[in-house]
Amino acid sequence: MARYTGPRVRISRRFGVPIFGPSKYLERRSYPPGVHGPKSRRKLTDYAMGLGEKQKLRYYYGLMERQFRGVYELALKRRGVTGETMLQILETRLDNVVYNLGFGTTRAAARQMIAHGHIRVNGRKVNIPSYALKVNDVIDVKDTSVSRQLGTKSMELSTNRPVPEWLSLNKDAFKGIVMRIPSRQEIQPIANEMAVVEFYSR
Repeated sequence: MARYTGPRVRISRRFGVPIFGPSKYLERRSYPPGVHGPKSRRKLTDYAMGLGEKQKLRYYYGLMERQFRGVYELALKRRGVTGETMLQILETRLDNVVYNLGFGTTRAAARQMIAHGHIRVNGRKVNIPSYALKVNDVIDVKDTSVSRQLGTKSMELSTNRPVPEWLSLNKDAFKGIVMRIPSRQEIQPIANEMAVVEFYSR
């Protein structure tokens, strides 16, 4: 599956938020990229604002357009508030949980860990980053020297990033558990999910 591999700071500057994590360059240049510098841009239409919010979430979770559209359509079929359900689906993807547990320094690194077979779910190797986790699923780093070495390095670099309360982490065992589905208040998305729902429902 193709992934965005272009300049990340440029994307963060375009939307004005640190989509790929904190950046000193973004702090120095908090205005959109381009030859005109920090000049004010024209007012955005409702369509443009909805598109921007959608792109923020898509880049944040590292999904291509077709995948992201699929998440929206799945959320639409489920009971509850579509926007909140969509965020819950994104948060409980295996790559996002591996990242939140600290087994990957970034979501891209977490996807690589999964794709290379270093992660197990309920004792079985899973190499699909989009794998949907359920309550009480156990995620652990495979018990091999290479896998544990990668996991140790990632957790050392992720110490300043707290593990969400809906997850439980045993660092010594390289194991995490999905305790419950996160609530809307716990997710704190980088974008307005209702604007995304309105964008797709046009």
